[in-house]
Amino acid sequence: MFWGALEWILLGSGGVGAIICGVRRHRPARKAPWWLLAASLAVLAVGDVCYSYGQRDLADAFYLFMFGLVAVCLMQFTRGGALLVDRARLIDLLAFACSTLLIVWVFVIGPNGRLGDVSAADVIGDVLLLCVAGRLVAGDRRNVAAWLLLTGATGMLAGDIGYPLAEGPLTESAYVLLYVCWGLSALHPSMIRLTEPAPSRHSPWKFRWSVLLAASAGGPPTVLLIEALQGQVVDGVVIAVTAAVTLLLTITRLADSIRQHSQALTREQGLRTATAALVAAADRPAVDAAVRAAVSQLLPPHGVRRVALADELSPADLPPASAGPAGRSWWLPATEPDDRTLVCPLRLEPLDVVRPSGGALIITGRREDLIVGHDALEVLAGQAALALDRITLVEAVGRRDSDLYLRAVIRNTAEMMVVIDVDQRVRYSSPALRELIGQDELPPLITLDELVHPDDRPMVRNALRSLGDGTVHCALQRADLTQVLVEMTYRDLRDDRLVQGLVLTLRDITRNHDPAEQHPYAEHSGEMPAWINRRSAQQRFRF
Repeated sequence: MFWGALEWILLGSGGVGAIICGVRRHRPARKAPWWLLAASLAVLAVGDVCYSYGQRDLADAFYLFMFGLVAVCLMQFTRGGALLVDRARLIDLLAFACSTLLIVWVFVIGPNGRLGDVSAADVIGDVLLLCVAGRLVAGDRRNVAAWLLLTGATGMLAGDIGYPLAEGPLTESAYVLLYVCWGLSALHPSMIRLTEPAPSRHSPWKFRWSVLLAASAGGPPTVLLIEALQGQVVDGVVIAVTAAVTLLLTITRLADSIRQHSQALTREQGLRTATAALVAAADRPAVDAAVRAAVSQLLPPHGVRRVALADELSPADLPPASAGPAGRSWWLPATEPDDRTLVCPLRLEPLDVVRPSGGALIITGRREDLIVGHDALEVLAGQAALALDRITLVEAVGRRDSDLYLRAVIRNTAEMMVVIDVDQRVRYSSPALRELIGQDELPPLITLDELVHPDDRPMVRNALRSLGDGTVHCALQRADLTQVLVEMTYRDLRDDRLVQGLVLTLRDITRNHDPAEQHPYAEHSGEMPAWINRRSAQQRFRF
């Protein structure tokens, strides 16, 4: 008796210790299922110890409690996991199988609901456990942890049937197999994939599944009613346990449907609010604020670490080379082990093309929360891309209208004006400037550097790169390769929303200099008179 109890204590301690070690070593996405599995092994070991000392009633109570923990554990394994993306069909089939097994056991196997000393409640629970473990294996046939859970469930079923019929070391070893396999399942690295989060997949509603669930829920009360009409209820415990399991499965099924519907409504409301805010956004800060507000609605606040709307992707934000070509989004590692970084490139919806100017929505947070809202975040990135391109287009149209207005107002003025972009591309030039340099029309993509004499280009480039307004003197090169000295006054309007460039006003100062300075950069060779050398020195220091 003592050595038997010691054996179960060692097996239970070993199984629980293996699960704790595996959880701390592999750090799965959800730890609750594994803690419940460890608790069920501990309760089972306590029940076996009580059974060894002859306390069978107390042992049965622990066994029933163990089945309750295992049931909750299996629900956690099938909630939003990568192996079982949609567990609705599994719950419907389990509820129907539970009611069917009750009917077969009560009306087919025997009038007392027992086959020898085999407990009907234990067998029904074992079959349900076996079905769920088998479904996990079917989801990923290469998952070793799922196979170990299935092997342990098979050992429990074999022990609950074989041990009451023929007690002995062989049938008792089936329970040993349960302890060993469930402990090893947590030590194998594949245990991470059992609780790895995956996006929910909504199944279309079908009437036949509702009928099946209703029939499953009505099975135990029907059996109870038939036995009551026959005059004596002899299977009350089995019917009560089966009814409780079926009711728990039905409530879980309804709770899943309500949760999915609530999440869908939350996503719809968040995207609708974000779309309205993005349509009303007039600049990039407004777009950034709308995106952050939408992320706070689509994801739990405690699950988001960082939200950024990047203009362009850095090398650290690009997908790894091993991940293949980048799609609509990709994952990157984060600082915390449970966190991930989701990068959603700004794609123009519904064209499904990458935004020409690039950019991406980068969110760092809990991987489980990001996976749940993955599709909604991709849609949000597409709406942000449309808003940014709309703002860019409106600003471009505004600048074009401003340039056209400027062209119409100063067409006949003698003032020389030039409007250039940040990269010094000439957007507009007055007719007086074109007349000064001797060109009827400027090339479409000409830059200011091409109009300035090569020797003055570095000076002009450095002056225009500096912030603020100023004045610089330089020489322009005409079409006939002659030069003209100008005083260039520039205004820095790069921060102006309508201009976003520099406005240059030029004044011809060639007549203020001697005729010998008309060609200040002409090369002289041979012996030169003194007045030429004097004029050359004045030219070098004229500004």
